[in-house]
Amino acid sequence: MASTSPKVPGEGAKPPGSVDPPRLPSGGIPNLKDRIPKLEPRRRKAEPANPMPVPETPSAPARPDPATINFTIPARRILSPQDHQLFLSSPTYNLILSFIFGLSESVVDRPISSVKDTDLSPTVQSILTILDEAEALCEDSPPDDQGGSRFGNKTFRVFLDKVKQRAPAWHATLLGGSNPDPAAATAELSAYLCQSFGNRSRIDYGSGHELNFAMWLLCLYQLSLLQRSDFPALALRIFTRYLTVMRRVQSTYYLEPAGSHGVWGLDDYQFLPFLFGASQLAHHAVVTPRAIHQELMLEEYGAEYLYLGQVAFVNSTKTVRGLRWHSPMLDDISSARGWAKIEGGMRRMFVSEVLGKLPVMQHFLFGSLIPAAEGMSEPPERGPKEEEGEDDEEGGEVEVFDDKEGVRHVHQPSGWGDCCGIKVPSSLAAAAEMKKRGGGEQLRRIPFD
Repeated sequence: MASTSPKVPGEGAKPPGSVDPPRLPSGGIPNLKDRIPKLEPRRRKAEPANPMPVPETPSAPARPDPATINFTIPARRILSPQDHQLFLSSPTYNLILSFIFGLSESVVDRPISSVKDTDLSPTVQSILTILDEAEALCEDSPPDDQGGSRFGNKTFRVFLDKVKQRAPAWHATLLGGSNPDPAAATAELSAYLCQSFGNRSRIDYGSGHELNFAMWLLCLYQLSLLQRSDFPALALRIFTRYLTVMRRVQSTYYLEPAGSHGVWGLDDYQFLPFLFGASQLAHHAVVTPRAIHQELMLEEYGAEYLYLGQVAFVNSTKTVRGLRWHSPMLDDISSARGWAKIEGGMRRMFVSEVLGKLPVMQHFLFGSLIPAAEGMSEPPERGPKEEEGEDDEEGGEVEVFDDKEGVRHVHQPSGWGDCCGIKVPSSLAAAAEMKKRGGGEQLRRIPFD
């Protein structure tokens, strides 16, 4: 007879919150298969949508008939916010976008070496000769000794005077006998070319002057001296040579940046190498945006791709090591998934931070080849010196105003987006002076880097 021992009250009942012990298979090892929660992949958060779509390339307006053009010396016409709005809705706005974006599209997936000497038209060859001669003028105008100062060297003005003297002969070669009024055409074209080497009064250079060089090329296109078939050569041969010349000029005369880190915050002096360079790398199988942090990649591919070449040059002009310290925006952009995203971002920057900004466009020059919109202000009456963009050394008439936050601004008309006329010493000068003292062969590291 089985024993019937009395049960303890509550015996056999599961206490609240208890779980069954793991089942032991024949081997005595607990089977946790049913006890581990199912793992689910973490869903990637969608990137925030950019409210501004990537600007498309508009259709270019028809080029004018050179025989019907009434050439004029280019002048400032954007003198108010109303003038700026008229410009943004004008055919000239589309003309500029079509030209700049057209240059970018013409070099997609193309290295610099893809444009051979046999591909160069006579006009392109003449432009390269002009740039060679401009660099020679720089070599023939050595800077004065200014006792280690890192601000602009005044001999730069001698260089610009020589450029201005040579401009008529250069344009006579370009125009040949194709234009019925070569003297008037030369005066209009020279205004853009001479402005593309920097500001004579402030001894500075920035992305606004770079834009003048692009507009000089646009004027040659408007005169049918350049064709669409020349676009790859313009971006990869002409513009690359222009960069080389300007690096020489910047380093020789310690040109100050026209605004702290330029208009866009990418670089002290240039913007277009990043737009054209991103297009070059659009579908590259090896070079990713992160390559700008790898010295070997910059060394191997910098001579073929404008973006990498410009980053390498920026690194060489700084006194500290690391993009995140001296070029934080370039460092941030390098985290993009691909070059197509970067190229689209550069288009947005050009539209919103260049053409869309009144402080930049108030210095833009309009003539017959790049005409002002109907209804824009007439150019102010100025003396011969001011008409050529050569304000006196005090900077011309000063504009004083308060912004929306109540901050007082004191702007000089000779600057290019520089806030309150604050002079910014050249980073090239700092690196050069450090080398003169024997300490520039090795870049300084940030102490906590």
